[in-house]
Amino acid sequence: MTTHAPQTAQSVTLPASLDEAVAALTAMPAAVPVAGGTDLMAAVNRGQLRPAGLVGLSRINEIRGWQYQDGHALLGAGLTHARMGRPDFAALIPALAAAARAAGPPQIRNAGTLGGNVVTAAPTGDSLPVLAALEADLVVVGPLGSREIPVSHLLAGRDLLAPGELVGFVRVPLLHAPQVFLKATGRTGPARATASVAVVLDPARRGVRCAVGAVAPMPLRPLEAERWIASLVDWDNDRGLAPEALTAFGEYVAAACIPDPQGDEQLPPAVLHLRRTVAALARRALGRALA
Repeated sequence: MTTHAPQTAQSVTLPASLDEAVAALTAMPAAVPVAGGTDLMAAVNRGQLRPAGLVGLSRINEIRGWQYQDGHALLGAGLTHARMGRPDFAALIPALAAAARAAGPPQIRNAGTLGGNVVTAAPTGDSLPVLAALEADLVVVGPLGSREIPVSHLLAGRDLLAPGELVGFVRVPLLHAPQVFLKATGRTGPARATASVAVVLDPARRGVRCAVGAVAPMPLRPLEAERWIASLVDWDNDRGLAPEALTAFGEYVAAACIPDPQGDEQLPPAVLHLRRTVAALARRALGRALA
């Protein structure tokens, strides 16, 4: 912070429960909920946001852990990336743990939260393609009680948070099957993704789920590619696939997410490189999941 930092919040409220947080947001609709603040405070420091008030969520213990519920994991929105990256969580939801470990340097992982990643909805959010592939739901709490919405609906703007509402939990199905998250960055070390891919196997439904992040405003699901590759997998035996099928899947996913332009136009070299990156990530992710 510099001495010339813009004036920010006029009041800060620190509720101890979700009910208190909802009450605070209802009493002051212009207030902004904040947990880790890794995105919000960066926007404040750049002068892009001047909230009238802040409702801090860091003291709400009920959203800092997880529990089991009817074959699902109910993840608190206050779970930090560092906590999700630990081995016990990785045994539960491997792809989400891998995304959490790739979320940035230690100071970001220690502060940033799952709920913040979802609500901020930055295209490069590492957890977003994983949640899309898992077909997770959000438990939203507000003045009228709680409701569930698919995470994809919020990311696509089909179902927005109403005044006084906030994301309390993320409900994720426990598939007990291989999951892989991979991402490419523009440099070595922790960095924002230029492309990311999550692949999740669903043996009970004989399905393959794939989501691609960072190449569009929200994660993309190449549904036709998913159905095609799932029809080739030998679900009753070793689930093996020929290398040619893996390569074709990668190209199918990349072409679906970054299609060719209309007419005689060619993709710019940078976009063509991005499509090749997506193809490589999808091929490798599926290969590792099947292995």
